[in-house]
Amino acid sequence: MTDQAQGYSPNPSFGLEPPLVPAITHDAVVVVPGIMGSELYDTSRNEVIWGLANSSWLTRAWLTRSGLDSLRLTPDELAGEHSRVRARRLLETPAWSPFFKGIEPYHKLLSTIENTIAHPSAILPFPYDWRLPVSAHARTLAAAARDHLTRWRSHPAQIAARAHAVDDREARLVFVAHSMGGLVTYAALTLGGDHDLADDTRGVMTLGTPFQGSVVAANILNTLQGAPLPLPHNRLAAAAVTMPGVHDLLPRFLCLEDGSTVRTLTPTDVSNLGGDKELFAASQDFFRDLYRQPLPHHRPIAGIGQDTVQSLQLHAGVVHASEYCFREDNNGELKRDKHGRPLRYPVKGDGTVHRVSASPVRRAMPVHAQHGALASGKQARRTVADFLLEDDHLGPDQADDGLGLNVPDYVHPHTKWDLAITGTNEPAGIECTVSAVDSDYTKSTRVQVDGGDRLRATLTVPDTGLYRVTVRSDHSHTLTQLIFAGPDSSEYLDE
Repeated sequence: MTDQAQGYSPNPSFGLEPPLVPAITHDAVVVVPGIMGSELYDTSRNEVIWGLANSSWLTRAWLTRSGLDSLRLTPDELAGEHSRVRARRLLETPAWSPFFKGIEPYHKLLSTIENTIAHPSAILPFPYDWRLPVSAHARTLAAAARDHLTRWRSHPAQIAARAHAVDDREARLVFVAHSMGGLVTYAALTLGGDHDLADDTRGVMTLGTPFQGSVVAANILNTLQGAPLPLPHNRLAAAAVTMPGVHDLLPRFLCLEDGSTVRTLTPTDVSNLGGDKELFAASQDFFRDLYRQPLPHHRPIAGIGQDTVQSLQLHAGVVHASEYCFREDNNGELKRDKHGRPLRYPVKGDGTVHRVSASPVRRAMPVHAQHGALASGKQARRTVADFLLEDDHLGPDQADDGLGLNVPDYVHPHTKWDLAITGTNEPAGIECTVSAVDSDYTKSTRVQVDGGDRLRATLTVPDTGLYRVTVRSDHSHTLTQLIFAGPDSSEYLDE
């Protein structure tokens, strides 16, 4: 049979098709690192005190008597004078800290973002002095983001890329924030003094942000009076007790086992475990104000599957941390067993932030990674890139789905057929079922990696009819698709 007989005709414009539009965003991106993720420079001594461009400084910092002295906040700094230490740039080489463990630099994340933006000028890295309270950076970040957006909107590359946007809107802001950086971003968008900044923000992606704090911060402050630990742990504790930033990371959820109940930490508890009572009280007041407003356009990523301390007991001033947490029911009552004992839930996390704390909403996108490496891992970077490339016209519900589902529109009974789940190569937490629309038939099937960023499942159905394929995931909306099963062409019956 000829091409013409099949309905095909040559395209006279072959070779003259318009070029493919590059997969980039015309929005401006602000990258906000986590605790210890910014290089700190002491202007009074003209030297870097955290984050040198080589790793040998770590030995001096953690193993010499005065290695961390410059990181301690002075009385003037605690009173609000913050000119001594300046945050110069994002961390450029790997670092290490007791309890926080490995802290990866951000060049891989920045490189991923550069591949999805119209010009390098669209990125604003925002280093900050992580020793200070989160509240100290709210107005600074808000002003920096506003200035960045204003300059980017007049950039020729933004103007050119905007022409390809589906709605031809002006560029907006996208924040990508790791760890404590998510709290700083939250503060900038809600308490930063720029009341239009949230409206000019398309989205906020947080990676492992401790929205309700972390028991690891209690372990850090308790080191000086707890069990004997290596020298670096003591060095960190001595500096951390002066840092409002560390007190901002203390847990604000039900975590302290106290007899037959579980409660939140009080300033007195923090003083008893080795922290500063006033710094924690100020932190409580700040977060009480912060959480009166939701974080706009938020997409949280939570590290999962790693052993993570989630609760503690306090005996004679010594913290005994445990890898389980507690929950309340919808009425705010502590979940208990039939004997009245608080139920313990081992939900794990990223090694620093347990999963519940990593999102102020129930739904978060899970990534198997340790806290310090969360922003540099391939899975999280793919998610960041996809987030940057989203278009507003898709609508918030579809844009939030995360996963995709591809199924054939027609299958045969008793014959195997495949479906594809796109957007992930991790089958954990994925449930796939096929159910008959007009009967009680339902069957689950196993999903498996199919190479690249996709999963595959093989199914059969028992009879002709209409079926519904459903994919449920811990980190995505439920996906569903109807599929029809009928005979092949050789089995059609004459009417």
